[in-house]
Amino acid sequence: MALTKEQKAEIVKKYGNSEKNSGLPEVQIAILTARINDLTGHFGINKKDHHSRTGLLKMVGKRRRLLNYLMKKDIDRYRKLINELNIRK
Repeated sequence: MALTKEQKAEIVKKYGNSEKNSGLPEVQIAILTARINDLTGHFGINKKDHHSRTGLLKMVGKRRRLLNYLMKKDIDRYRKLINELNIRK
């Protein structure tokens, strides 16, 4: 199931310091994490959905690149974010 507008707005407000600031890497990573978590549940039911699996892998790669960027820019924000979102590393 896709994220609703309300869920996305809540994530932006929580990680973006305001309702309008959706460009921060923390916000983008949190939105991607929510979408990834939704899709992993989808694959428990639909094991042969390979097209969605391709999209999932692209989202995971994009999140990884954003995390690497954040780690290079500010290691404290990176560590705080991965603890809040329960992302490995």
